[in-house]
Amino acid sequence: MVTVGSHEPDTEIAFVSGHPDRRPRPAGALPIQRAGISWTVRIDESTGDLRIHLMDEFPPEMLALPSGLTRVTWRRSARARRVSLRIDPTGGAVVVTLPMRATRKAGMALLMGHADWVANRLAALPDAVSFIDGAMVPIGGEPHRIRHAPTARGAAFLLDQELHVTGAAEFLARRVRDFLRQEARRRLTGLVVAKAGLIGVTPNRVTLKDTKSRWGSCAPDKSLALSWRLVMAPSFVQDYVVAHEVAHLRHMNHGPKFWALVDELTPHTKVAIPWLRAEGARLLRIG
Repeated sequence: MVTVGSHEPDTEIAFVSGHPDRRPRPAGALPIQRAGISWTVRIDESTGDLRIHLMDEFPPEMLALPSGLTRVTWRRSARARRVSLRIDPTGGAVVVTLPMRATRKAGMALLMGHADWVANRLAALPDAVSFIDGAMVPIGGEPHRIRHAPTARGAAFLLDQELHVTGAAEFLARRVRDFLRQEARRRLTGLVVAKAGLIGVTPNRVTLKDTKSRWGSCAPDKSLALSWRLVMAPSFVQDYVVAHEVAHLRHMNHGPKFWALVDELTPHTKVAIPWLRAEGARLLRIG
């Protein structure tokens, strides 16, 4: 599974009330003690997992933080062991995850105590890009300008680094999205077939999704799911993500044999993972 990160993709602030957190901390944990409360900034330095945990959502709200009005989403999780903060790059919101017994007050304490952290991360998010006439959208890592061509034939097509979109203006955004999904299916399924053939495996099916948490996944029944937004990433990133998921058709883990197989299927692991860490949030801000 290749999972999506926030703009600082592996940064999570977690909170444990009442006493210091005495459980073993992962590599990169930086404890900050404050008046009988243990605050932990956890940095996952794994090169194989870029993660945003997504839980059941409550209606978002606008809260007045010291930096100004901020969109906050509250989520309750049976699996969470700490109150945590994350930045959702898609909507530009703060996500507060609460364990089942944690109170909203505990979440507010963490949120207000790290208001500067929140403000800095939100300010660092890339600008959102809408699918409108004249907007620049990457396809295969190369910038393409959306050009509304209402009298042209067809739905959408590429010509001279431009994405020409026909029809009425009110359908432009939908047609851009449809084109990108179709292009993603053409490019990514072709890669899946080629790489699966190299190691003699066959996926049950390949599905394109618009997930916030994963670039790709492999289910136990050998079904692959890929984010259509990968079509906007450079080809070497697409190659790596597909290789990663195809390798899971043989190894449903992230052990040494798995990574050895990934290296057989793609030479791009060492450049694709840093690219996803640095640029992945930008893809989530488009459309």
